[in-house]
Amino acid sequence: MAAFRMSLTFSSTTSKFSCLRLALRRSSSLSLRQGTAEQFGRHCVRNRCFSSAETPCLRPGTGLTSCGNVLSRNFDGRALSSAQLFHRTVLYRPEQYFLQNRPFSGLGGGQDDGNSSSSSSGSDGGEEGEGDGLSGGEGGGPADQPTMAYTPPPMSALTTMTVPEVFSNVPLVPVSRNPVFPRFIKIVEISNKPLMDLLRKKVRLAQPYIGVFLKKDDGNESEVITNLEEVYDIGTFAQIHEMQDLGERIRMIVMGHRRIKLLGQLALEQVEPADVETGEAPPGPSETVSHLESVLTSQETPPELDTEPLETEPPDQNLMVETENVTHDKFQMTTEVKALTAEVVKTIRDIIALNPLYRESVAQMIHAGQKVIDNPVYLSDLGAALTSAESFELQEVLEETNITKRLMQALALLKKEYELSKLQQRLGREVEEKVKTTHRKYMLQEQLKIIKKELGLEKDDKDAVAEKFKERLKELTVPSAVMEVIDEELNKLSFLDPHSSEFNVTRNYLDWLTSMPWGKYSEENLDLAQARAVLEEDHYGMDDVKNRILEFIAVSQLRGSVQGKILCFYGPPGVGKTSIARSIARALSREYFRFSVGGMTDVAEIKGHRRTYVGAMPGKVIQCLKKTKTENPLVLIDEVDKIGRGYQGDPSSALLELLDPEQNANFLDHYLDVSVDLSKVLFICTANVTDTIPEPLRDRMEMIDVSGYVAQEKLAIAEKYLVPKARLDAGVSEEKVSLDENAISALIKSYCRESGVRNLEKQIQKVFRKAAYKLVNGDAEHVTVMAENLQDYVGKPIFTSERMYANTPPGVVMGLAWTSLGGSTLYIETSLRMPRESEAKEGSLELTGQLGDVMQESGKIAYTFAKAFIGEKDPGNNFLAASHLHLHVPEGATPKDGPSAGCTIVTALLSLAVGKPIRQNVAMTGELSLTGKVLPVGGIKEKTIAEGLL
Repeated sequence: MAAFRMSLTFSSTTSKFSCLRLALRRSSSLSLRQGTAEQFGRHCVRNRCFSSAETPCLRPGTGLTSCGNVLSRNFDGRALSSAQLFHRTVLYRPEQYFLQNRPFSGLGGGQDDGNSSSSSSGSDGGEEGEGDGLSGGEGGGPADQPTMAYTPPPMSALTTMTVPEVFSNVPLVPVSRNPVFPRFIKIVEISNKPLMDLLRKKVRLAQPYIGVFLKKDDGNESEVITNLEEVYDIGTFAQIHEMQDLGERIRMIVMGHRRIKLLGQLALEQVEPADVETGEAPPGPSETVSHLESVLTSQETPPELDTEPLETEPPDQNLMVETENVTHDKFQMTTEVKALTAEVVKTIRDIIALNPLYRESVAQMIHAGQKVIDNPVYLSDLGAALTSAESFELQEVLEETNITKRLMQALALLKKEYELSKLQQRLGREVEEKVKTTHRKYMLQEQLKIIKKELGLEKDDKDAVAEKFKERLKELTVPSAVMEVIDEELNKLSFLDPHSSEFNVTRNYLDWLTSMPWGKYSEENLDLAQARAVLEEDHYGMDDVKNRILEFIAVSQLRGSVQGKILCFYGPPGVGKTSIARSIARALSREYFRFSVGGMTDVAEIKGHRRTYVGAMPGKVIQCLKKTKTENPLVLIDEVDKIGRGYQGDPSSALLELLDPEQNANFLDHYLDVSVDLSKVLFICTANVTDTIPEPLRDRMEMIDVSGYVAQEKLAIAEKYLVPKARLDAGVSEEKVSLDENAISALIKSYCRESGVRNLEKQIQKVFRKAAYKLVNGDAEHVTVMAENLQDYVGKPIFTSERMYANTPPGVVMGLAWTSLGGSTLYIETSLRMPRESEAKEGSLELTGQLGDVMQESGKIAYTFAKAFIGEKDPGNNFLAASHLHLHVPEGATPKDGPSAGCTIVTALLSLAVGKPIRQNVAMTGELSLTGKVLPVGGIKEKTIAEGLL
């Protein structure tokens, strides 16, 4: 009785179906009944042993292990020896679905002819087929050759088979960036489920062929296309060599074979049942498999197979397409073709010489023993595949059928790649040289540091920092208390790591302490004549300020020592408060430092930050001393009337210690945390009004009023200071542009009525700018600005001298008011609102014109006094007592308040009561008491200036 030996093996466990093949060989060591083999075959087909590696191959009691392992027992339960185990074979499924780990010639033959066969007797498998040791052929071995345990490989390789010359219907696999050239390999990953199912089906049906086409849009990331216009017409017919199923995606290694042309779209086929029922063997298997299938199909009940159809193609996706082969034009190995091939080979060698990475690529692309230079078709594809050209350029090479033109295109791409490689090599060489130079310089510097340290010429960073601080202290007269702190910090610095954060904090603190001008004073000018000359040179008028500075110099001269003082200049804007401070510093030969406290809301700006905060620094006063490098500078604190208040504290309260003569000798900054003597500093503060300055702060300062200028003073300032400065700024000489005195007076009267001269300076600069434009434009060679042509330069007058009333009627009187910008005039108008009804009824007074509380009270007081005064002087006149009167102050949009309108209001009421007008050239101001006393008021100078401009 014939004896047989049975072996089982499986393909990759990642495939949806495993492959099964029963190989029957003649053996003298084991015996097995034919019926048992048939029974086993029916069982395997019926129970779908090829569905997965985990499914049991036989039902319990058969004596066999699971299908995931090599069969270790025969059908009668006896164990097989290791020499009888079959390894690394591929099991063939009746539906022609076969996967194996390496080529097996018995199934498909060689790639060239496929005519080799295998026999159950173990004879050679044909002349040209490649045997695997089981079916004989090349590499076959004895039957007792030892085998190894089987481990399912992660990658499945298709059986070596003949690629058909014509295969028109293929799945369409679009790719991006680089097309697949014939005889070149590309790795493709697919995650689209319909396309994955289609490719699995094709592999199962032994049709592992696809059409690879390049997408026209490189930015299109879709794995399937909805319109054939999205890909180029010419692509590559490729074979799937290996497929790795990763669950949600598959990874394939495909190899191009020939060029194909896209003709149109096809619908998906349905998976037909296998040929098991009919008993027909699939095309191409060996005799052994055919014999096994004939045994399996000889049973009365045919095996049942689950052959589910593939999902239908989505309506918006093109999966199957019809193609046709593209053949290149016939060519002869002419001199031109030979020259082109030689140039292509030379260029490839040049590229390899520049970039060794290309050597590996060429070695992988060229098969061993292949003579490339004799194959211009392959050489043109090789040249294009080696380059990193644009996708459309590679597609042009793929589509070209003329070999000469294709070689030219490939050569052009290789030349570009060669130039790019040269550029990359040059840039890499430059970068490498730069890195080497930098590294060499660094090494030399480190060696130099070590040599200097050994010779004592250089010290460590800590020692150098400490030495720098000690050098600073040699030139200073540091108080003993401060010196103790410095010594303590220097000692702490020596124990700190230079890379620690505490080291930087300590170093910055020592830097501030040693940068302070301890014991340094600037030599002060005590010459009164020189100081007076400097003050007069820069400013006109301001006699109170100048006299106070001269007094300060005189006292310092008598005492023989430098002293400090706290002054406050207050007055309207533009009168020269800030500029006079700079002139005072120059007159006293002191350093000048200015900072503004307008809008300041943080106390730390004055007192400094605590050292515990990141980025802490001293306050403005300590910064001033460090910058001026002297302990007796002149410090201008601008806009003290506009200090803000926030959640960080009240800066005005911080100024109390700074501006107190009794306390600033031991001023304590939060950052330095040591006493600093500010008693020699001359503090000058500026303000527009004094009402907003806190009373404790105002009490610590000597207040000096800097009032506005009258018209004569403005004219003198303009002629002496403003006009020369504006002429210099405009770059014109006095011969080219002249400004008449009458024009300046017109500017003062009609354009600049404020107390200061800031606006007057702007208008004069405007005149000189326009005059300079006329000179440059060639409109005139000399410009003279007079009152008559002043409007051509500054426009229409802002203020007019026309009075509101040519002749003031009864009840209208002109008053004078004071503002922060200077003085101004305003009219007080009274009128009868409602006729008196009877003598018994009492009259009333209505006030309008956006009047403040103080001014409303002044109106009521004036009305009461006017009734009493008219009753005393004219007892029969009860007009005020019985009439309903209305008092109005024009320009109702402007708020008005103050007590100085009482005198004017009572005059207007009396004028209305007696029916006599007041002289139109009379203006008045003064506060009125209830008994008729006129009280003094402020701002007389500004009010007088305003009245003089009318």
